[in-house]
Amino acid sequence: MEQLRKDDEVIAYLKQGDRQLGNLGLTEHGIRHAGLVSDIASNIMLRLGYDDEVAELAAIAGFLHDIGNVFHRHDHAHVGAVLSHRLLRERHLSPACTAIVVGAIGNHEERDGQIVSEVSAALVLADKSDVHRSRVRLEDPAQFDIHDRVNYAAERSFLDVDREDENVTLRLEIDTELSPLMDYFEIFMTRMMMCRRAATFLGQRFSLEMNGMRML
Repeated sequence: MEQLRKDDEVIAYLKQGDRQLGNLGLTEHGIRHAGLVSDIASNIMLRLGYDDEVAELAAIAGFLHDIGNVFHRHDHAHVGAVLSHRLLRERHLSPACTAIVVGAIGNHEERDGQIVSEVSAALVLADKSDVHRSRVRLEDPAQFDIHDRVNYAAERSFLDVDREDENVTLRLEIDTELSPLMDYFEIFMTRMMMCRRAATFLGQRFSLEMNGMRML
């Protein structure tokens, strides 16, 4: 994982993909997002008792999951899986480990993704929990679309993994003067349903708390 964080080719693809999404008016999907998802996915595995190797594979999948954006936003999960396969094999990750990582990357989007492994589940939970105002690029709130409003209104997001209680909880603090809670459900409900499937695969329940209120 540390090698990938310093890899010139990987970094170039992630940065350019993010620039392109920025030109399309989409939220941040660059190095910040990749690094955060990587860390969260790894921590999920460790907190649930998986070994260091599985946690490392989750970290790799998290860092590379959006690399397909360098080609196109549409179908970026599948393209990213193919690109990651080449990158990882050139860097001598074993075929077995590469297969787990690319399977997770290829299945991380809610439109057509499925939970296919423990690493896949961790990646989905980590990716979908990154809701925060730091992802918004525009400075003028008058130009925000609903995705910008919801992300900008999110003052804090934290994924709490409670192994003893067998529960994974996404805790959000949202400024309702900037965006009503229903806006979140309007655009993110399918993501939350995918998180529920991911948690179930890991033998956990999934809960969503917004401003201290349990919503799911």
